[in-house]
Amino acid sequence: MLKKAMLVLAVVAAIAGLRARTVFAGSAVPQLGPPRGEQSQQEREMEDRRQKELNKKRQEEIREDTQKLYQLATELKDAVDKSNEHELSLLVVKKAEEVEKLAKKVKEKMKEGVGKPITEPPAQVPTPRPY
Repeated sequence: MLKKAMLVLAVVAAIAGLRARTVFAGSAVPQLGPPRGEQSQQEREMEDRRQKELNKKRQEEIREDTQKLYQLATELKDAVDKSNEHELSLLVVKKAEEVEKLAKKVKEKMKEGVGKPITEPPAQVPTPRPY
């Protein structure tokens, strides 16, 4: 008896699932706005502006981090110049680690551009003439 009840419930659930799928997949749900995957001109312009602003902000962060990197590298050079061949202070090692971490951060920011890359057409390279 329990097996029959479970079987009936499974069949009812399957039928309900099929009905729900056909109602939402068919034309019963009206579509508002442009078709999916298409953007209006205004939406494209807004997205382009957003991407430009994000790239501008990213570029400013790269400049700031690069300035910090320059300062840390200068401090590291000064610390190394003060040390001698027999001693290397813990401060020098920590400065080197800071420089490394910041350099990696700058490198990753440079790679993570937002939006479509701006590409220029490749330069025309003259083909050599055979002799």
